[in-house]
Amino acid sequence: MFTGTYTALITPFRDGNVDAQGLTDLVERQIQAGVDGICPVGTTGESPTVTVEEHINIIKICVQASRKKIKVVPGTGANSTAEAILLTQAAERAGADGSLQVAPYYNKPSQEGLFQHFQAIASSTSLPIMLYSIPGRCGIEIAVDTVARLARECKNIVSIKEAGGSADRVSQMRQVMPEKFTVLSGDDSLTLPFMAVGARGVVSVVSNLIPFEIVQMVEAFSAGKADVAKELHEKYYPLFKNMFVETNPVPVKYAMAQMGLALEEYRLPLVPASEANKKIIFETIRKCGLMEAPAQGVRKPLKGEPVPMRKN
Repeated sequence: MFTGTYTALITPFRDGNVDAQGLTDLVERQIQAGVDGICPVGTTGESPTVTVEEHINIIKICVQASRKKIKVVPGTGANSTAEAILLTQAAERAGADGSLQVAPYYNKPSQEGLFQHFQAIASSTSLPIMLYSIPGRCGIEIAVDTVARLARECKNIVSIKEAGGSADRVSQMRQVMPEKFTVLSGDDSLTLPFMAVGARGVVSVVSNLIPFEIVQMVEAFSAGKADVAKELHEKYYPLFKNMFVETNPVPVKYAMAQMGLALEEYRLPLVPASEANKKIIFETIRKCGLMEAPAQGVRKPLKGEPVPMRKN
């Protein structure tokens, strides 16, 4: 069962290559913050522009760095069923704790096609699977009836990351899904609204920046301390919104560079944010107090690198 806070981890690059040491440092920071798990090589991890070899290596690095202290649930989905199976089986061999399976994109299969796609993947692995419905990226959603059918017929499909922007869908799923099947928010700004109607946590982009605070918010709400959770939501709401002023993960990577967590390096077709949006992002992290903490808890930066990360 997947519950709590999972970080949709960025992939740090250095001179065009995956920064293995930087990635290890980011995983350690998540461990120290108390997250339940990480989801590397998803949308936020720029999975469309890493090679299959890099994709598998990123998973291996994260599994090794996690030391079984947190769960590693990598994105291993694809719009090709065969490729998704290949990546999922590689993740299982690497020691991952689960698999995040996005809806096939671009080819827009029918709901029957979606069912058979996910069923084939589930039957190829013993890993627990978290579905990922994000129609804004994929052009289709995984219908509630399809999710219910998959949960009923595939014992290792146990969760869904819901990024369709609708609390109503969460309510609909809770009406038809078994209690053990968990819904996690796929949008930081909707974590509390979704949890209010039955979601059990979040796969968060913003927890790349403030993992400890997102953990606090989710745990507070789960413990019945809605006022504490609401206070944290309101404090960081500008961060939740402004990390998406441009295509994810461009804003969060820029913010992380300002905080000394990673270099601001992308792969085409992603490019740096506009100067206007950089100002918005910088002012947001400054006003949220993310530029004020002392530098500690990270390897010494090399010449030309940003200042070290803040310690939560």
